[in-house]
Amino acid sequence: MKLPNWMNLNHLPKPLRLACLVSTGGFVGLAACVFAISNAGSYMSDDPKACINCHIMVPQYATWKHSSHGRNTTCNDCHVPHDSLFNKYWFKANDGLRHSTLFTLRMEPQVIKAREEAKHVIQANCVRCHIDNIENVAQPAHSASDRSCVECHREVPHGRVNSLSSTPNAAVPPLEPLTSKFSR
Repeated sequence: MKLPNWMNLNHLPKPLRLACLVSTGGFVGLAACVFAISNAGSYMSDDPKACINCHIMVPQYATWKHSSHGRNTTCNDCHVPHDSLFNKYWFKANDGLRHSTLFTLRMEPQVIKAREEAKHVIQANCVRCHIDNIENVAQPAHSASDRSCVECHREVPHGRVNSLSSTPNAAVPPLEPLTSKFSR
């Protein structure tokens, strides 16, 4: 099998070839370590515990867990698109990259609020799950208008106040300890 020209290192001097291979190996190894340490694989699941890999999400987890939605839904039921599998994982990837950047650079807000893109996804998911309730209510406020569900149902499912200090003694499940050959 012939490698593409940009991958063929035979034209380089041996020391430079070795440096390229070592650098590539180091980068791949570092990426694998970051993937394992950050528990990145858990973000592909629908498990709400993945959302509390970062401490700043504990109030959202605790308030959701004790709400009526905590018995029937996961975080992804409300917070990611459900129109296609591609859109779901594209949204999760973009959100994850944004969150990891904010947390790595210590720029996370103390009070988390949904961005505009997220508000549209949350609204679509409210309607998707509760369409029967919406259609059966005879009030014009629940018609297919441009009003958002959270205008009236602001405290569902997270309550009104969501900050690190709003749920200081929240009972959250312990995170699985990371076990790897590096922690021995």
